[in-house]
Parts: sequence; structure tokens; C-alpha cells
Amino acid sequence: MKITVNNLQETEKVGKIISQHLEKGTVICLDGDLGVGKTALTQFIAKEFGVKEYITSPTFTIIKEYQGLLPFYHMDVYRIESEDDMYDLGYDEYIYSEGVTIIEWSEKIVKILPENRINIKIQRLDDSRRTLFIDGKGLVYEKITEELKNHESTCN
Repeated sequence: MKITVNNLQETEKVGKIISQHLEKGTVICLDGDLGVGKTALTQFIAKEFGVKEYITSPTFTIIKEYQGLLPFYHMDVYRIESEDDMYDLGYDEYIYSEGVTIIEWSEKIVKILPENRINIKIQRLDDSRRTLFIDGKGLVYEKITEELKNHESTCN
């Protein structure tokens, strides 16, 4: 699925739609160039999911934990050298937990990602517009894409 967002308000709407379908064990993988909006999308998802704290990129800490409707884990694996490093951090304890996990730069650890997940690749079109390429597998992915298709058809 491909969605073009023209501004932050439309990105926020996508984040809201995604957050409405999250359930325990959901993994969302965000990829794209530096500064493309991975953390901004994470912030919108978290806000709608009930996270009260301000979400920042965990580039140096790698994993940040928040509380929303469920535990909310935000990972940034930009600095990770290998999948083994992720296991040393207790990666699987987060991924296979009762919470929701968002992973920025997930392409670096693709070999250890769960099969059921949502992949969102963000591409910059210009200063404000982005294209989101969304694919994945699992019930949560199916619900989110169905809702996003409905949203797109009402916007066109």
C-alpha cells in the first residue's frame, strides 16, 4: 500500500488510524532516510495510544519504554552493528511482550524481526510531503490497511 501525506496534519491522521488498531505484540518497523519523519510518526501513534510523555528518538539509548494503553517500546537501531547486539539488549523480551514496539531503522535487523509485523518505509517528496509504503503480515496489519484504504477513499 502506498499513501502520500501532504503535511504533518495528514501524517498525524495516519498515526491516529494506526494507533486505533494496536494490540499486544504489535511490531511496527519504520525505515527511511535521516530526518524523513520516523520519529514524528512514532510521536503521533504514541499520543493517540495514550502515551503522555514526549517521545524523542532513542538513538543513543536504543530503547525507551513508555506507558500507554499497553506498554509502548520505542527502539532506534541506527547504531546497532549486528543482530547479536539486539539480543544483548533483551530485544526479544520487548518484541514478544504484552506491549507494542516501534523500531526505527529496522532494515538493519530484518533477519530477527517477527514475521507478523507492519513495515512502513517513508520517502521524502519535498519539505512537507512524504510517501508511506506500507506492507506487512498479520491481523493488525490487515486492519490498519483496511482502515487506511477507507480513509484514502474519503479524502479523494
